[in-house]
Amino acid sequence: MTRPQGFIRAYLRASTDDQDASRARASLESFANEKGVSVASWYIENASGTKANRTELARLIDDARPGDVLLVEQVDRLTRLTRDDWHRLKAAIQGAGLRVVSLDLPTSHAAMTVTTDDDFTGRMLDAVNAMLMDMLAAVARKDYEDRRRRQAEGIAKAKLQGAYQGRPVDTEKHRRILELRRQGFSIRKTADIIGCGVSTVQRAEKLAAKGE
Repeated sequence: MTRPQGFIRAYLRASTDDQDASRARASLESFANEKGVSVASWYIENASGTKANRTELARLIDDARPGDVLLVEQVDRLTRLTRDDWHRLKAAIQGAGLRVVSLDLPTSHAAMTVTTDDDFTGRMLDAVNAMLMDMLAAVARKDYEDRRRRQAEGIAKAKLQGAYQGRPVDTEKHRRILELRRQGFSIRKTADIIGCGVSTVQRAEKLAAKGE
């Protein structure tokens, strides 16, 4: 008897507290609908892709059963890790029996509908995608390192010219944060409502206390 594919578990990540990690949710939902399936669970967090320890990604892997799908918008949402850290993460994903499907990796899309009893197709998908994932993970890491280098060079040049002023404050976001805090919302609830990280709420309050 043929059994359906496993659960679709979507992972959404944004790099910083000031980005909306849930931004790509509509794209993933639309993609799943096109494939005739639905997303069973969402795992959303603000964390750098260069961090090996990510709470929601770890929870997804712990929750997974063999045959489940780990759905992401792009491979770099999953990893900007160093080679060794990426291999450890990949081993954890494979050990959980997860198959990665990324919107920017068309060869992975078939895993959305393959049945758990279709062992041959599943193994072929795993072999092809493992190779391509390694390549895209390396590209994502190189892109991160190149951007960091250019950023550091730009800051160093601006400092020499006396033009570097640091990261600008989002005054409107801070105003909304402070208003919610005055209304009695907790730091965590405020962060959830605004769509930012806890550290952004704390930073807004710290700047307000200094009168900045």
